[in-house]
Amino acid sequence: MDYAIILGGGKGLRMGATLPKQFLEIGGRPILMHTIDRFRQYAAQSGRPLQIIVVLPHEQQTFWHDLCHKHHFQSPTLTADGGQTRFHSIKNAIALIPSDAQGVVAVHDGVRPFPDVEVIDRVIQAARTDGAAIPVVPVIETLRQIDSNTPHTGTITSHTVPRDNYCLVQTPQAFSIALHRQAYEQPYTDTFTDDASVVEATGQSITLVQGNRENIKITTPFDMAVAEATCSTYPF
Repeated sequence: MDYAIILGGGKGLRMGATLPKQFLEIGGRPILMHTIDRFRQYAAQSGRPLQIIVVLPHEQQTFWHDLCHKHHFQSPTLTADGGQTRFHSIKNAIALIPSDAQGVVAVHDGVRPFPDVEVIDRVIQAARTDGAAIPVVPVIETLRQIDSNTPHTGTITSHTVPRDNYCLVQTPQAFSIALHRQAYEQPYTDTFTDDASVVEATGQSITLVQGNRENIKITTPFDMAVAEATCSTYPF
């Protein structure tokens, strides 16, 4: 069996809302429900068993279950407590996966409700073959690297860098369960910004697969407006 860990631990501070952003509604339903449905669609289309684990702060879990009841949404059977950092939240989710489990685990941001099913399948299949895979999209803006910053004069020097040398990283990121579990036995450092950085620290190489540009991470009110528009046109 494969697993999908969906992180829903954000507090929505940059959104300026009192409600955590994973619970804000687009298309009449909380963002987190749209996200979960993408993985359910993947499981249905692929015919492969997939156990979903939702990670939420303990104090948000009753509210989440109430939302599921309100929207007649069948909640995933496994819920893990959010930790102090993303790293510790993932560790809590890993603890719910049987120690002898085989297969692949995919880790996804709960506030990315638009991953293509094809992208989910692509990254999981690449991880099944290569051990670790992440979806990426090309950089389309011009990039400049900051060389120096002198705050008291306001002087900033910079230079253009070739954007073809860079890409934007998305989720879901997928790994063999054994590799992922081993990687999270490392001590935490603040250089761990996503699962790929944790796994890469073990010496494992990361396979890149094509993501989809609609797979935005909803962080700001502008993102919410884009998500609402996308929700009305995106092929679910």
